[in-house]
Amino acid sequence: MNIGFIGLGHMGAPMALNLLKAGHQVYVYDLVESAVQMLEASGAIRAASPAKVASSEIDMLITMLPAAAHVKQVYLGEEGVLAAVGKHVLLIDSSTIDPQTARDVAAQATAHGNAMLDAPVSGGTGGAQAGTLTFMVGGEKNVFDKALPVLETMGKNIVYCGGTGNGQVAKVANNMLLGISMIGAAEAMNLGVSLGMDPKILAGIINTSSGRCWSTEVYNPYPGVVETAPASKGYAGGFGADLMLKDLGLATEAAKAAKVPVVLGAAAQQLYQTFSAQGNGQLDFSAIIKLFSAK
Repeated sequence: MNIGFIGLGHMGAPMALNLLKAGHQVYVYDLVESAVQMLEASGAIRAASPAKVASSEIDMLITMLPAAAHVKQVYLGEEGVLAAVGKHVLLIDSSTIDPQTARDVAAQATAHGNAMLDAPVSGGTGGAQAGTLTFMVGGEKNVFDKALPVLETMGKNIVYCGGTGNGQVAKVANNMLLGISMIGAAEAMNLGVSLGMDPKILAGIINTSSGRCWSTEVYNPYPGVVETAPASKGYAGGFGADLMLKDLGLATEAAKAAKVPVVLGAAAQQLYQTFSAQGNGQLDFSAIIKLFSAK
């Protein structure tokens, strides 16, 4: 299959590479020249703009972009996708954005004659490289079925979430909970160690008791507890605190639109805002434990 791919950042580049490895012809665009060169060296065909990707002989187009403003520009701008894409091309946006923007862009794509899915991912850069991402997909079920074989070359768990925008709903809700749980894990670990517990023993107790969660078991924020976690590597890599702050902002904005309370989500957003303002935004989000301890 011929596939266009726009957005070759830390997530998009390995996703596009996995499409190439699966035998697809991939047309790529990104503002960063080195990212384009890397994909080109692996067999991709470069394009000069989003419109040039869209006007290539493609059957499907995937985007992985930083924020809603970029999604709107890439799809709806004068030199954007909808200005040039053929009506047979299936559109998939894997950016993490607010549900309403996803629905608005998809409505314009539909009016243009293109089916569109919102398909944000979970699994981080490691999952993107390994092809084990989770895709949370919103849109028409028959369109999801058409896209599934391609998504399976980049992910292991492909979940149909319902109508347009529901992929973003799932991602926003999941990441809000993740931010909250990481703060809870950080507070609990810091409290226990401050009271004299060995961090590994404390984590072992939590992870065989009712406090167990992903943030304590797989991604524990205390250094040295989980050797593969960013906490044991100086909080480098992983999922940046500023990215968590962005996702918590999406959650609180979506909650405002829906007129539902997210009290802990809002508190988590403020804590990550404080952490980022202290110059820590590029650290892994588990480094939030630094707000509570000297570690």
